[in-house]
Amino acid sequence: MKIPVTAVIATKDRPEKLANLFASLRAQELALAEMVVVDASRDARTRELCAAAGGAAGRCVHRCAEKVGAASQRNEGVAASTQPFILFADDDVVLEPGCLRALWDAISGDPGLGGVNAVITNQEYHAPGRVSGAFYAWLNGARLPSYAGRCIGPGLNFLPDSRDDLPEVSPVDWLNLGVTLYRREALPDPPFHPHFIGYSLGEDLALSLTVARKWRLASARKARIFHDTGAGRGRLGVARGAAMELVNRHFIMTRIRGMKRFGDYSRLVAWELFSIASGLRSASGWARLPAVVWGKLRGIFRILGAGNGARGQG
Repeated sequence: MKIPVTAVIATKDRPEKLANLFASLRAQELALAEMVVVDASRDARTRELCAAAGGAAGRCVHRCAEKVGAASQRNEGVAASTQPFILFADDDVVLEPGCLRALWDAISGDPGLGGVNAVITNQEYHAPGRVSGAFYAWLNGARLPSYAGRCIGPGLNFLPDSRDDLPEVSPVDWLNLGVTLYRREALPDPPFHPHFIGYSLGEDLALSLTVARKWRLASARKARIFHDTGAGRGRLGVARGAAMELVNRHFIMTRIRGMKRFGDYSRLVAWELFSIASGLRSASGWARLPAVVWGKLRGIFRILGAGNGARGQG
């Protein structure tokens, strides 16, 4: 059975991981109508892989990226797509059997659902401890029975839970972009704000919070993926990653969530200090501390220097 879905995949120099994704798509009981791969690679291996991607989708389109960056490449992919549903998939994920079926059944069976994502099996939700729980309650303004799938305070987001006793489709506040299926009409145009460039930390949170203004969001417990992150964010460098995280969280807090009061900024500062302190529970955390602090200072300078127009490159 072919479903009216375009998979949009941004990639750069990772054909081996992309090949694993294609293989997992071929193994699904449902077939995608289309796949658009927006490629910023420095050689032809990914283009050749797409040319031989038979069975991964009814039609595979390879595009050379006009601008390098996860968010901008995904925007290019959506612009080139033709189907009424958009599946964002990272190039380093592997879908478990039945993943597409669970996502499709969830969104096609509920016209009010704007987007639904898969559970990442190797990135689990963990309930907070006593100290963390008290801090999260203060950030949120009230204690919650569970923070799974929630977004609180200055854009602090938690992964969904996947316990067997939960409903197969559970409401959430936000969606990550490991593998996420959106209704095209629910997406803004373009889907990703131009603030997010390069590695684009937080672009998934910003997009899903925007969609959630008019649509409901959900997590499909039986849609499961493995995220083979490898080096991942580490390639950014500690200082650059710390700066990007702060700048992008500030953008999400002020521009997406509309939180600009003194109390909102106090919670942002408190979260950043709490996050830094939490990293000092290991020797490696202490070793990274100078770079983290320098990165946060760079982020503050960017926010103060450019206001809400600060771009998220770190």
